[in-house]
Amino acid sequence: MIEKILLPITLLALTTTITNATGNKIIYSFNKAKKNLERSVYQDHRETLYCVAKFDGKKNVLPAYGFITSKYQKRAKRIEWEHVVPAENFGRAFKEWRKGHSQCVSSKGKHFKGRKCAEKISKQYRLMQSDMYNLFPAIGAVNALRSNYNFSVLPSAKSNFGSCQMKIEDRKVEPPINARGRIARSYLYMDIAYSKFKLSRQQRQLMTAWDKMYPVNKWECERSRRIKKIQGNDNRVVMQRCKIARL
Repeated sequence: MIEKILLPITLLALTTTITNATGNKIIYSFNKAKKNLERSVYQDHRETLYCVAKFDGKKNVLPAYGFITSKYQKRAKRIEWEHVVPAENFGRAFKEWRKGHSQCVSSKGKHFKGRKCAEKISKQYRLMQSDMYNLFPAIGAVNALRSNYNFSVLPSAKSNFGSCQMKIEDRKVEPPINARGRIARSYLYMDIAYSKFKLSRQQRQLMTAWDKMYPVNKWECERSRRIKKIQGNDNRVVMQRCKIARL
């Protein structure tokens, strides 16, 4: 069950004042976005979103106490840049993803669709895919097993990763408490910044609840400021909360 929380009028007012927020308009390359994050955002805060694992400048995960995984052993040793709102969740809004395009033809003459076609044809898709506010470092194995599943609350599920309390069951994911606020504000940002992505009623309820329950901290505010210097636009959801918290 999704937590049912009555939001104060002040928080509801906040959400209505940022409906015209804009998304990424200058970074079209996913690889460039990742390099920017590595070099200019996380250079002095090398810590993954879900498992709070440390990693070095070469993206090697430092051994995390109690972390285990039964799959993707090689990817467990490296960090990857996770789309918190999965690329497929907004990608399917593009016809190139769903149906393909006349220019999406392989060297062998085979037509293709999906992510590769959307990336090849649509500038808007590339901007969304490269939005750094939606990208976080994650242990590769966690990123792989999370897949494109929606976040939820799974009270009876057990952690899939030992000491890292990331739970995956029936194509749903319950993230650790420490990540929930940042996840929520990423979803809320993407919802208001891009017309191609809209939260379902159920996901909106959950993200609004997590936004209230797990407030911003100093690092989340600093991360947002650093990204703005590179990407140009604000994550107004985060910065509204930072302003209230005076962080």
